[in-house]
Amino acid sequence: MEQNKKVRVIAFYLPQFHPTPENDKWWGKGFTEWTNVGKAKPLFKGHYQPKVPADLGYYDLRLPETRKAQADMAREYGIEGFCYWHYWFGNGRQLLERPFNEVLQSGEPDFPFCLAWANHSWEDKQFSKDGSNKMLMEQLYPGDEDYIAHFQAVLPAFKDPRYIRVNGCPIFVVYSPMSVPDMKHFIDLWQELAAQEGFHIHFVGHTSKPEEMPLYKEWGFQATIMVRLFDVFKKDFSLIERINAKFQRLAFKQGRRIEYEKAAKYFTGEEDKQTDCYPTLIPNWDHSPRSGRAGHILIHSTPDKFERHAEITFKQVINKPEEERIVFLKSWNEWAEGNYMEPDLKFGRGYLEALRNAINKVFH
Repeated sequence: MEQNKKVRVIAFYLPQFHPTPENDKWWGKGFTEWTNVGKAKPLFKGHYQPKVPADLGYYDLRLPETRKAQADMAREYGIEGFCYWHYWFGNGRQLLERPFNEVLQSGEPDFPFCLAWANHSWEDKQFSKDGSNKMLMEQLYPGDEDYIAHFQAVLPAFKDPRYIRVNGCPIFVVYSPMSVPDMKHFIDLWQELAAQEGFHIHFVGHTSKPEEMPLYKEWGFQATIMVRLFDVFKKDFSLIERINAKFQRLAFKQGRRIEYEKAAKYFTGEEDKQTDCYPTLIPNWDHSPRSGRAGHILIHSTPDKFERHAEITFKQVINKPEEERIVFLKSWNEWAEGNYMEPDLKFGRGYLEALRNAINKVFH
């Protein structure tokens, strides 16, 4: 499959938008991420909630027509492929695997993909009454037998011609390398298994901390995805803002609100120019549909502001070899975190058009 390699934009993709027995049990019959999206309410004047999908509607990811429409749209605006979040909790336990499995087995859509292991526990943080979190699904690391079973489970994807590769090696992202008790051993084992199948894996570690990059390299990661979003909410922009944020948190149990334009200045860094560092594009963030008033929120994001952020990010990678000129996009469809590129009623295809404009400006 021929790809436009002037910049390789890979969008994180959440396979949550379909009913599952587990979500029925935990949250009520028919629950999907749309449930949180649809019931969200504005928390302050000018707060854009609820966010309503436009062109693709409140879709169900069990439908191949939906998956094809997403891929066609992403391709049209310069996205190379989707990076599907992949949930393997140990002892062979998976969740939300159906959409990707159907993409893999059906051969449709004919659109590149890779996998990101979302190795974190699922907890009920929203409705706990005593302040503690209820464990829904714990992330476990049982050892080699499970690691081998995990490799065998994703091997058909690695062998698929649509799988996104770097210099011929399939990309595999690990969300939280620091959580794996023996990350180096895990990588060494998977590389041995891959070698037996005739290939090498391009392991990519996900982090917000540049100081972790040397450790990741030591463990066997070929590259790092740098996601500087969450650290922005810990920054002290000014004394007044710090006092106000503390007051809002203590008095009203509210998360922090930061101007998107101000936050976006911190989304890139010098590390992004390194060949083995993949920067991240962030269109917006609003966690309140999931966590209520306690959720952190970026305010006043617009396609124009996102376009400027994308231009700056693309300029960080322009001098890299074409094959490694990779930028991750967070995210294609994280609607309940206000973190999506799909069209909504307010901006239409504005963010997608902004992405394409930034690509064309920097890589003309």
